[in-house]
Amino acid sequence: MSLGDFDLTGRKAVVTGAGRGIGKGIALVLAEAGADVGVTSLGAENAARVAAAIQALGRRGFGWAADGTSVAAMELVAAEALLALGGLDILVNCIGDSIPGTVAQAPDSDRRVMTEVDWRQVIDINLTQAFVGCHVFGPQLLKQGSGSVINISSFAAIRPGANMTAYAASKAGLTRYTESLALEWAPYLVRVNAIAPGQFPDPDQMSAEDFALRDEQGGANVPLGRLGRMRDVGLASVYLASDASSYVTGQTFAVDGGRTLT
Repeated sequence: MSLGDFDLTGRKAVVTGAGRGIGKGIALVLAEAGADVGVTSLGAENAARVAAAIQALGRRGFGWAADGTSVAAMELVAAEALLALGGLDILVNCIGDSIPGTVAQAPDSDRRVMTEVDWRQVIDINLTQAFVGCHVFGPQLLKQGSGSVINISSFAAIRPGANMTAYAASKAGLTRYTESLALEWAPYLVRVNAIAPGQFPDPDQMSAEDFALRDEQGGANVPLGRLGRMRDVGLASVYLASDASSYVTGQTFAVDGGRTLT
């Protein structure tokens, strides 16, 4: 017997940054749960490929190429997405990347020093993108008085790491952004939560042998003994997108195999 609370049949979702990796995994699992899904990616080819995979699951799938850090670019996507999907129930902001580097040159160190451009780029990719997504799609959710927003954060928001200051700061900022927006939108019954994944290497970006080796080596530092699979974050997203979490807002859920406990 299935639990209807987790059923997303008839729901309409947009997942940004879903051309590959965690975003792609989320989009596909949402479709498995019954949702029609539109995805964005910086490249049109990846967006089209994921849209086709969604359609292969028997759901309506759409793909758009756009810079998710630009309001102007995403306003165009929002107009097309709302028309194609016929509305919106679920928004997943999943754009993210990191540029390692130190804040300043240290004596006797040959580590790369971040530039001002690096810093601003990382903040935009990880934090500004969530503002942009909510800014352009928020009016639809607020007007209808329902919806679920899911921001994809990182274990770096919970546990700091040297030489990753911009990434950690942006992800930590995303936590407080999620909490603050949850309060702002609660009167309109729009829920806002976040997921903080641990290490999730993309199997599509490496050979099966390389993935197995990385999983073995990386899993040694994870209490559950393995790295994450794309489906793991997708299943957590189904919970947060569905009626099963109707009394949950402003929370950040770590999906990291226990990594942040060590």
